[in-house]
Amino acid sequence: MQSRLRLSGQAVQPLLLMFPLGLFTMAFLFDVASLLGAPHLVGTLAFCNIVAGLIGGVVAALAGGYEAAGARSPVAARIAFLSLLIDVGVLILFAVLTLMRVRTADRVADSGLLIVEVLGLALAAFGAWYGGRFGDPYAPMSRPERRRTVHQG
Repeated sequence: MQSRLRLSGQAVQPLLLMFPLGLFTMAFLFDVASLLGAPHLVGTLAFCNIVAGLIGGVVAALAGGYEAAGARSPVAARIAFLSLLIDVGVLILFAVLTLMRVRTADRVADSGLLIVEVLGLALAAFGAWYGGRFGDPYAPMSRPERRRTVHQG
């Protein structure tokens, strides 16, 4: 599936997807630091990272939806929609985490929310791998035989 949204020859949706992944990962690291005794400000920073990741994730999901709607083959459409479903599932999970944190005064997560955060990050990593692995048929990772011919020639 060749991406229709391109910027300087690069697909836009995978680029947009990296921002929420980075923000969610930093939120997890801030939450771990907060549980290990860091000031409550670190927990608040984690909350802000999740909110910013949700905003970036919605933009990435919109780009992914555009790509999925424009898929030309049934296989490409299935892959694109499954990747979009995984991304939306991650966004819903982190939105629920955000709503759970709003109830506390300083927005700090407890150990139970941290476990759910780890599951969300694992699902997000799988979704990024799945979308990136199958999203571009000309990527060197997609077809090993193509990779050998590209590096030899």
